Amino acid sequence: MPDRFVIHLPVIASDLPGAVRLARVLARWARVLPYTDPGETTVSHEDEQGVRHRVFCDARMPDGRRCLLRVRHAGPCTRRLTPR
Repeated sequence: MPDRFVIHLPVIASDLPGAVRLARVLARWARVLPYTDPGETTVSHEDEQGVRHRVFCDARMPDGRRCLLRVRHAGPCTRRLTPR
């Protein structure tokens, strides 16, 4: 298996819901880049970086790809955004 490296890009938000929203926006934008894995996006408190909160469901779907809806979403998993 080839070596893989993860880039950690600190971005400041004032609360966990705000951090999750911002992470979702950044991850969805970044998926246009060929080597990004938005499903693995997590957020953490600055002083507790070992305690990470998942941003996306990330469940594996029948086609092998991962769900890109929010954690604990209602309904079936999908790679597409659903209207609110």
